[in-house]
Amino acid sequence: MIEGASPELRIVHTGEGFAVVDKPAGMLSVPGKGEGKTDCVAARVAAAFPSSEGPIIVHRLDMDTSGLMVVGLTERTQRELSIQFQRKRVVKSYIALVDGLVTEAEEGAIDVPLRVDIEHRPFQVVDVVSGRAAVTRWRLLGHETDRSRMELRPETGRTHQLRVHMAAAPGVGGLGRCILGDVLYGSGYRGPERREARGRLREAPRLMLHATMLSFFGPGSERRVEFVSPAPF
Repeated sequence: MIEGASPELRIVHTGEGFAVVDKPAGMLSVPGKGEGKTDCVAARVAAAFPSSEGPIIVHRLDMDTSGLMVVGLTERTQRELSIQFQRKRVVKSYIALVDGLVTEAEEGAIDVPLRVDIEHRPFQVVDVVSGRAAVTRWRLLGHETDRSRMELRPETGRTHQLRVHMAAAPGVGGLGRCILGDVLYGSGYRGPERREARGRLREAPRLMLHATMLSFFGPGSERRVEFVSPAPF
């Protein structure tokens, strides 16, 4: 273990100006607002690499999502990595457990625009008129009693994209299978009526969503690197 790193935040790899970490569920990516919300990936990495210019967050994971993140340790690498995300050169894969048995197909794509619900931030809603493009490719990995194990590959990076795309009803283009442990969208896509849905999701110890694979080009090179973290569920 690298000195200064918390055992709760596993440092998977350190490269020239960047680090890849495995974030546990329940940890913020960046500091939150208010007291008691300063502990986060950025703070832990800063403690592990005190001589770095960063950490400079390149992308984020929801607090309840676990898995792989790449963090810039210099402004140059942060810029290079950010450009890769913008140009869709970064490949990400997630493992999710969703409620019920997916039987319609073994794989598919969800192309459903999303926007923030202005009156209920950070809740996201489907909006085919003014929403931002959001695309998720999915593959069924298997059935586990009354749930399905899925591989999800987002082609865009909208807030709560995977959670909404899974929960949104087929009638609006979603899969209609909420991710287990999702207290925000846990009863399926219900828009602002979500408060009525809280507490009715299947029991789960956490949000069953894990960023299992992350692939990008090493900053300053054209050599693609890939990192894998098995789902802890």
